[in-house]
Amino acid sequence: MTNKKQVSEKKVIVIGAGFAGLSASTTLAQKGFDVTLLEKNKDLGGRARKLEIEGFTFDMGPSWYWMPDVFENYFSQFNTTVAQQYDLLRLDPSYAVFFSKDEVMRIPANLNEFYQLFEKYEPGSSIQLKKFLGDAKYKYEVSMSDFVHKPSLSIFEFVDIRILNAALKMDLFKSISKYIHKHFKNQKLIQLLEFPVLFLGAKPNETPALYSMMNYADIVLGTWYPMGGMYKIVEAMVNVAKQQGVKIKSGEVVSKINVENGIAKSVVSNGVTHEADVIIASADYHHVEQNLLEEKYRNYSESYWKLRKMAPSCLMYYLGIDKKIEGLEHHNLFFDTPFDLHAEEIYDRPQWPTKPLFYSTCASKTDASVAPSGKENLVLLIPIAVDIEDTEEIREKYFNIMMERLEHLTGQSIKQHVIVKKSYAINDFKKDYNSFGGNAYGLANILKQTAILKPSLKNKKVHNLYYAGQLTVPGPGVPPSIISGQVAAREIVKKFKVQS
Repeated sequence: MTNKKQVSEKKVIVIGAGFAGLSASTTLAQKGFDVTLLEKNKDLGGRARKLEIEGFTFDMGPSWYWMPDVFENYFSQFNTTVAQQYDLLRLDPSYAVFFSKDEVMRIPANLNEFYQLFEKYEPGSSIQLKKFLGDAKYKYEVSMSDFVHKPSLSIFEFVDIRILNAALKMDLFKSISKYIHKHFKNQKLIQLLEFPVLFLGAKPNETPALYSMMNYADIVLGTWYPMGGMYKIVEAMVNVAKQQGVKIKSGEVVSKINVENGIAKSVVSNGVTHEADVIIASADYHHVEQNLLEEKYRNYSESYWKLRKMAPSCLMYYLGIDKKIEGLEHHNLFFDTPFDLHAEEIYDRPQWPTKPLFYSTCASKTDASVAPSGKENLVLLIPIAVDIEDTEEIREKYFNIMMERLEHLTGQSIKQHVIVKKSYAINDFKKDYNSFGGNAYGLANILKQTAILKPSLKNKKVHNLYYAGQLTVPGPGVPPSIISGQVAAREIVKKFKVQS
């Protein structure tokens, strides 16, 4: 492996050290490419950075660890395992759903207990649930084996009898809302099954039923937590990248991609020109195209981007609490207000929500290392529309709304015990990640933005420029971003193979 790297003549510049950039860099370095990874921020990990304040450690972005098979498969490519990289724990309960002060649904990790939970709310529903999860398992396994690893550069990638037959069973043209309502009647069970759609960035009636595969990921594969926080994944990926020979440079603000006659020659970062044979842009796709490339070399116009349906942004508060909070689990969903109204105010009439649903993670319930003894690490999150007004006054208003409801639903005072407080929202996403519209989760996973209908991972006008991340295939989320980097890297290996 070392000899291969020494004889490599192909230099790759990767822009952005989030999950996609780390994945792409490491995959290419293993194949013998000379890889330099440039990151804008001081810390690596993109949206998955960590925040440390007065003994508290917060995951700044992703907090849900789903689809553990993707992480195992990734690390296995480099002759290591998740267990060798970090300590992974399955949460039980997986999470809690607060419908009211007196009704809290705690989701068991044990599948038989989950069936019993459904029976409690809707007698006979466990039979439907077993069928529902069987179909969801099929969709998950087919998607992971036949779909998500495709570069989606041509419709002909999917012209295969086995894949076409599978596609007919994947419910691409049926909404997940109708699909769930077909199986279940109880509104709380329906809300529970529709909740993963929040991570996909569209209303349930606009999201293909294909994504019931996320229910399989949630219910069967489970919710996990890497001890020490989600940043442990970043640290592990960085360590593996360095072992493969990736040169990582942080604090590098890329200002231009130089293209000559349809070939990307170099990138300019902090005033320094870095020559390259191949470039992968895993930074925000819109930012790369509109700000780093000349107009004639862009895949898409500004008007194209304005027509994209975006997943939400969010308002987050990172809070240190000087006491233990009773009644919360590691993950908590607050569904004590109508979902439909909140979804409408994200997607149909973009505005700050009237009665927001919100989410909290309290990692200190699982992990004593993230908060001082006797204290609690608490993150609050409201999904919001992209590109709406973001001021400190608005943030504070919604902090008070969440606090008031959190205190009511858990029956205790919390606000007066806040000793650390930091907010993060649209303006921060734009500043830190050049995020289009200040989005947090990428493009909405609607049918018109699936597979070949997503922004292409290959620049059509520049021979050696590729893209990776949540605005291209396969989509938003940590596992898809890791896969995105791998897919882009494999396309480069095919086209610019290094001879050992």
